[in-house]
Amino acid sequence: MKLDIYKIDGSKSSKKAELSDTIFAVEPNEVVLYEDVRRHLANNRQGTAKTKERSEVAGSTKKMYRQKGTGNARRGDIKSPLLRKGGTVFGPKPRDYSFKLNKKTIQLARKSALSLKANSEGIRIVEDFSFDEPKTSQVADMLKAFEVSDKKVLILTADTDLNIYKSARNIPRVNVLEGYKPNTYQIMNADVILIQESALTILENSIEGKTEKATA
Repeated sequence: MKLDIYKIDGSKSSKKAELSDTIFAVEPNEVVLYEDVRRHLANNRQGTAKTKERSEVAGSTKKMYRQKGTGNARRGDIKSPLLRKGGTVFGPKPRDYSFKLNKKTIQLARKSALSLKANSEGIRIVEDFSFDEPKTSQVADMLKAFEVSDKKVLILTADTDLNIYKSARNIPRVNVLEGYKPNTYQIMNADVILIQESALTILENSIEGKTEKATA
């Protein structure tokens, strides 16, 4: 698969980028896509929700009235779940929601996500660029040139570039990551992915390299 390489001003250059068909042209697997996104969201959950059960609520344990003959429910002490401020039945407790997937599944999910974006014209390859100093307007002008100012944008750089990162951090719905870092959720969550020309190789190597290592 070949894509045009754009300049930072949004115009096409004379070059084209060759995208690996084993990454950007695979048949998307919706099951592993769902599982990997669910894994990411579950691993980010704090799991600190907690309610007090009957034994944890402060109050007397004395039975409020006799068992029979009053016409009231047989609810025991004042900590009964039937009463206001009583204990909670089967309420949430602190727990770990995270779970694991094997490496091959995660890599297939990333390939599926990138293939979906490539098929829907959600990937743009941009010539390598950098800024002399952090300035939000520089990134804003670039997004305007690509007509993606109102969309969720993921910018992939070849390496850590603090000037680009600081220039983009104040713009809502714009994220900057190194080429080897994006996971399935971050890829799927973006409407458009802007990939620096040199970051494309890093992205492909991060997937193919890990896949080969897992196979071995």
